[in-house]
Amino acid sequence: MKGFVRVLATVFVVLVATFGVFFIESKNNKNSAEQTIDEWQILWMDHFDPKMTMEQLENEKGWFHVRADDRAIERPADAVSQWVKIEASASSGANALLFKKIYGDDIIIKQGNQNIYESHREYNYGINVILLPFDSINNREPIYLGIKSPFRIGIQSEIYVGNYHDLHNMYVKNSLTDFIIGSSLLFIAFTMFICAIFLNSDYASSWIALCLVILSSGIIIITYSSFIYSIYGEYGSIYVALFDLSLFLLLPSFTYFFEKVIGSGYRSIIHKFRNFQVVYSLVCIVLMVINSNVNNHIYYLYRFASATLLGLIMMVQFILLIVTAISYSIKGSKEALIFSFGFAIFSVLGLGELFWFYFRGEYYDLFLWKWGVVSFLISLIVIMAKRFARNHEQVVEYSRQLEMFNNELQRSEKMEIISELAASVAHEVRNPLQVTRGFLQLLVEKKTTSNQLYLNLALDELDRAATIITDFLTFAKPEVGKVTTLNVLEEFIHIEGILMPLVNLQGGKITVHIPSDLYIKGSSSKFKQAFINIIKNSIEALEGEGEIEIWAHGENGKVFIYVKDDGEGMEPEVLERLGEPYFSNKTKGTGLGLMVTFRIIEIMKGEISFTSTKGVGTEVRICFPAIKV
Repeated sequence: MKGFVRVLATVFVVLVATFGVFFIESKNNKNSAEQTIDEWQILWMDHFDPKMTMEQLENEKGWFHVRADDRAIERPADAVSQWVKIEASASSGANALLFKKIYGDDIIIKQGNQNIYESHREYNYGINVILLPFDSINNREPIYLGIKSPFRIGIQSEIYVGNYHDLHNMYVKNSLTDFIIGSSLLFIAFTMFICAIFLNSDYASSWIALCLVILSSGIIIITYSSFIYSIYGEYGSIYVALFDLSLFLLLPSFTYFFEKVIGSGYRSIIHKFRNFQVVYSLVCIVLMVINSNVNNHIYYLYRFASATLLGLIMMVQFILLIVTAISYSIKGSKEALIFSFGFAIFSVLGLGELFWFYFRGEYYDLFLWKWGVVSFLISLIVIMAKRFARNHEQVVEYSRQLEMFNNELQRSEKMEIISELAASVAHEVRNPLQVTRGFLQLLVEKKTTSNQLYLNLALDELDRAATIITDFLTFAKPEVGKVTTLNVLEEFIHIEGILMPLVNLQGGKITVHIPSDLYIKGSSSKFKQAFINIIKNSIEALEGEGEIEIWAHGENGKVFIYVKDDGEGMEPEVLERLGEPYFSNKTKGTGLGLMVTFRIIEIMKGEISFTSTKGVGTEVRICFPAIKV
């Protein structure tokens, strides 16, 4: 949801900036021009003769009056060219004319039987922007424009009259936005391509697809601008080829990115459509190469395939992707929701302009789509950023789990070593100990006062050694023993009775709060052994007066038991080593008591965890599977 809000806010800023730019440009255009010419006369002809004189043009019949805001004038079936007659009267301060949009391949401008401007394009881009200074124009005579074009033809905007410097600035600024957007996209695309070197194969494909989408969009925006054709017209054929190639690359790359990030759709329809687009783009590229080599002799076929038919395919693509994205959004995909929002803006602007383009008979230049592309690319970048953020979180989580796994593996290896050691040594050691103890008991029966103390000490140490061996055997033989249904409260009543004298001796106290309806499976003796070890550690940690709280509760099919003391507590480094063989923070400890406890709880399918703060106390949480009785 946060990603969606970010896209919404960013796109809103882009749209506000867009309309702000349009408003400022419109206002600047009006301020730059001292006046405008919004009406003229036109004449359709079935041939194009650049050498026609003014007298011949004046004598031609069929001239009729039009205005700049008229929709595209219907072209006669046999018309090859159009002549335009303009009355170029201007105020005293004006010294230039600006034609912002003229459709035509060949253009000639005459005044007084003199050619004051000529343009001939051998490439298929028909939008012209012309700036004429008044030093080549006689204000007292009309201006004639001869235009030849097999497709769109004629003047399609007001003619601006004003100061040459102001009109030149308008001429440049009107196309500056395209270069800023296009160049920014190219820079982003190249930067992303460099970053792709460091990605693994799982993410490189979708990343490179996004790079291609951004790269081709930037090239299309730049090469669609009429400015470069007016300034660097000698490279026009290269611009047209780059525009077409970028369009052929954009569509399948866009669909591939959608397929990799969002999904392949119902019955893999997105995958199938993408394969169709790849084949169709290759066909268009082949037609482009053939048309270039045969001097545009199959241009009409190529134009139908790369413009008319491709436009319809784009409309189908937009509809297909937005419907698929919405279906994934309904299923809960956040990436699809963000994609749907960004793509909705692009689709509304793109489809709207395409419909209007065909409705106007192609007498319309697409420009809103650029801002739709920017808004949509923002959503794509947010999606990729969201995926990388999620992958980073997963890497962090995997690292944490790997660390836990390594710690558990080390602990398991240590336990295995102890188990093998116990199995191989314990029985062999216990036999001579028992024999030694027997002989010592015989000596006790014949004791003298002088050696009685030493014999008792020897027996105590032998018993201590036997206890340690028993702890070893707990790991060598991890059987729980006789498994029964244990009532947790009853077990702790017995444990409390056993440990109460020790607690009183230390000056502390134990409080137990356990419901009577908690039951688990296990061995009563092992259960008591484990918790006696835990509670004894808490008693020893009190170092005098203190309190040990024991409570339990059931939740989600488990029984949680807590043992908390307000003793000396432990440092984090000590806490991490609890349960390790031979590790103890007590001077007389062997480190085997907690190790046995961990093993017993593990065998009973339980879990144990410690939290402790130095000088505050320690809390132990033990969890067992619950059973119903």
